[in-house]
Amino acid sequence: MIKTEESTILELQNAMQKNELTSRKLALCYLSRIASIDKCDGGLNSVLEINPDALLIADTLDKMRANGELLGPLHGIPVMLKDNISTGDKMRTSAGSLALQDNYAQYDAHIAKLLREAGALILGKTNMTEFANYMTDGQMPNGYSSRGGQTLNAYDKTADPSGSSTGSAVAVSANLCAAAVGTETWGSIISPSQANGIVGIKPTAGLLSRHGIIPISFTLDTPGPMARTVTDAAVLLGAMAKTDYTQYLDKNGLDGARIGISRMYLENADKEKTDILENLIPMLEKHGAECVEIPAHRFAFSEKFSANMKYEFKCGINNYLASMNNGRIPKNLHEIISYNQNHAEEALKYGQANLLECQNNTSGNLTEPEYLNAILAREEVIREYDKIYVENKIKVIFDLAGSGLPPFTGFPCMTIPVGTTKDNLPLGSFWAARRQDEATLVRVTYAIEQILGARRNPL
Repeated sequence: MIKTEESTILELQNAMQKNELTSRKLALCYLSRIASIDKCDGGLNSVLEINPDALLIADTLDKMRANGELLGPLHGIPVMLKDNISTGDKMRTSAGSLALQDNYAQYDAHIAKLLREAGALILGKTNMTEFANYMTDGQMPNGYSSRGGQTLNAYDKTADPSGSSTGSAVAVSANLCAAAVGTETWGSIISPSQANGIVGIKPTAGLLSRHGIIPISFTLDTPGPMARTVTDAAVLLGAMAKTDYTQYLDKNGLDGARIGISRMYLENADKEKTDILENLIPMLEKHGAECVEIPAHRFAFSEKFSANMKYEFKCGINNYLASMNNGRIPKNLHEIISYNQNHAEEALKYGQANLLECQNNTSGNLTEPEYLNAILAREEVIREYDKIYVENKIKVIFDLAGSGLPPFTGFPCMTIPVGTTKDNLPLGSFWAARRQDEATLVRVTYAIEQILGARRNPL
């Protein structure tokens, strides 16, 4: 009998093909762990809701397998979705907000639809930082929502679990599902993946559909896979992008790779972590990579990043709520704010400064000069960031400090575990590539993962 903990999706599929495992048994294994690790007293609190039809769906998928009908690479594999991703079933989609606790979506988000078509069993929804950490001005702890409470770090319950796809990262790391989907606007996949010792991919903006996802920014938002291994992340990404990324899983992927080494923004980085990451560079070269030092660049984009979110949020959230056609939930941002004010003790533990700012100081029409100038400025940063790749003749960047440039510009980025700190917490690395080149990220990081084997089960 296969040990389901830490098994890859491909290994689980192989066991099911050999009749050593069924989707039902696998779902029950995860439900047992959720009960004993996550929803118990002092548990991790990463899972917000379980699909009440999970076992019925598992039985259907098992019957199809027995009849030789396989839907795709995720057939029978239980996955979790962040609570801002709509599912047209018996689960709610609330972005962690009590104001949206009765939001039973009328349709699947497009990526949820594609996951089902690939055979995935959507086991449940994960907790998240409320409204993807855009509710208030830095006061809300990572992983907290008024509907779900506080999610805890999988390795150390006193450590920062990071956000906003916190529950997805913790659920994956603690082996409560085979893989999960998060969303990112500015670090919300990469950062919790790093903090919880897993692989996270923020794809090229637009590669994956955002339809049916409670938004922050039309320009910046994207869903993305979160998994324990590069293999699983590639399978999950492929199902949502309808592209086979497993073809790029090459253990010799460093051979001949030209990698840019970026030390931008290192001045405030933790020296212990930086030293571990610096020590990776000789390893990259030993296995055939050519490492190229990138000249220091400075990009002033934080204000433009904030402007994109500020002006697009009101328009986006109002559009999403209108598409729900649900009289039991607020129909616009103004009504969300009113609900929170009327239930302040439960809903406003950390305030709603950002919601008020967007409601009171933006039109929702995307016509403000500050917004339009931010869009234009972003195009210039895209051109300048792309020039780094072109002028240095590189396809991938190893950024020692991490960077907000890929999420701002829409370039893909990725993290994989590469070590452990003195506090016994996982350390993730940050990789970026040119737009639409997820293939290079998968190839290079898979090779590194095979060399280092740095993933560590937190429990």
